[in-house]
Amino acid sequence: MTISRNEALALDRDDALAQHKQLFDLPAGMIYLDGNSLGPLPHATAQRLQQVVYEEWGRGLIGSWNSAHWVSLPERIGDKIARLVGAAPGELVVADSTSVNAYKALGAALPLALAARPERRVVLSERHNFPTDLYIAQSLARQHGCDLVLVDEPGQIGPLLDEGNVAVLMLTHVNYRSGRMHDMAALNRRARAQSTLTLWDLAHSAGAVPVDLNGDDADFAIGCGYKYLNGGPGAPAFVWAHQRHAAHCVQPLSGWFGHAAPFAFHSDYAPAPGSRRFLCGTPPVLAMAALECGVDSVLSAGGMAALRRKSLALSSLFIDLVDARCGGHGLALVTPRADALRGSQVSLVHPDAAYPIMQALIAHGVVGDFRAPDILRFGFTPLYTGFADVWDAVDMLSGILASGEWRKPSYAERRAVT
Repeated sequence: MTISRNEALALDRDDALAQHKQLFDLPAGMIYLDGNSLGPLPHATAQRLQQVVYEEWGRGLIGSWNSAHWVSLPERIGDKIARLVGAAPGELVVADSTSVNAYKALGAALPLALAARPERRVVLSERHNFPTDLYIAQSLARQHGCDLVLVDEPGQIGPLLDEGNVAVLMLTHVNYRSGRMHDMAALNRRARAQSTLTLWDLAHSAGAVPVDLNGDDADFAIGCGYKYLNGGPGAPAFVWAHQRHAAHCVQPLSGWFGHAAPFAFHSDYAPAPGSRRFLCGTPPVLAMAALECGVDSVLSAGGMAALRRKSLALSSLFIDLVDARCGGHGLALVTPRADALRGSQVSLVHPDAAYPIMQALIAHGVVGDFRAPDILRFGFTPLYTGFADVWDAVDMLSGILASGEWRKPSYAERRAVT
């Protein structure tokens, strides 16, 4: 069912989350639908960074590791993110990048799985999982004498698990291309029945959809800090291990901050207790400070339930409006229509013109992104996206398609980042 723009404005007036848009420094006139790629700048971040640079670093210097509590940033911010993904205090730490944490988590999970069942030699994932996860899995599978098996459809995962040959199931909870969301609890149960370990990438989930790592009985998880957590470009990522593994798993990057006593400066490595062992090098304090502001912006909403309700309403409205107003121009929906299967983004496919269509939208202030070979992605972040924004975005998309403006040669010129 579609609505008028006035009805969309009425929904915005009644929206309890609408006030959170003022937390962000968004350009006037822009409809930003790319928070699934890079979250916007919170107003609090610039002030906090100035404090860190001029007071804590400039005046406090080395003493700020203690007086400003820099040394505990990985755990402090980790505890905040834990509240968004169903982890307990002390279980999740912030460190490194998503790629590095994927290496650490899979590098810890595979030896555990192989020690318990050495005959199992399969790491299972999806062909359209995010490439960095697949590259890491290829590398580690090779090192451990395993095979990386990739499925083309989510429905193929369960039967392969049931065969009992899978050591580790490695999936992204919400697929970066399609926006399709896995049933984490059901897949964890199916994996557990075969003593298969699970590793979840929450890059498109943390701060976007409800996640309950402990309640759903996951084994390992990693995630990104610069998408829905608004931590800034290249923000530190996070890593989590279930308590049944955290006390004895061995991660392959045994750096000094993951040591039980870093400032004892022992020459032999002894892992820190619990998930702190997943730390490696010195925390990047400036980046950590920015990430904490971003995480606080999400926590200000008061819980994931309200964010999820609005997210589904926004993406449902977008799908309905595209159906009603953009037919006959070659667009097709690849994101599931069912709420239970949809993350916080909508992806459309156009076989011939996805890139120039997106560039035309961006030129008119509607910012999404393109993923090769033919996907237009639109992220719906309830903290700063309104119902009128969705209406206006589809209105612009409809106009660009109807006028053929996307055919301008300048829109077809590929940039380094799409």
